[in-house]
Amino acid sequence: MSYLDTDAELIRSCLPTGTGVPEDSDDLFVLYAVLMRAKGESTQASDVHDAWSAWMSRSEPEHESIRPYDELSPSVKKEDAPFLAAIQRAARNRAGRS
Repeated sequence: MSYLDTDAELIRSCLPTGTGVPEDSDDLFVLYAVLMRAKGESTQASDVHDAWSAWMSRSEPEHESIRPYDELSPSVKKEDAPFLAAIQRAARNRAGRS
């Protein structure tokens, strides 16, 4: 297991209870781990959406939500919120600021 896989698991463990996680999303969480390492607590919802879009574009390139974050409806934007919270929480945990 690589350090990015370890960080991906940390992010998963920080997800709010009841968050729906896409099937076969190991690669998505590795992208989230890269975000956490690059931006930490400064990660924004648009960053999370960009990572999701990159991941989704490989399996379903015509998905209606693969578009810039500012073009999404508020209800679709809300779907990124638990993942953003998990990335930021994991960044705080890694920094020892639980």
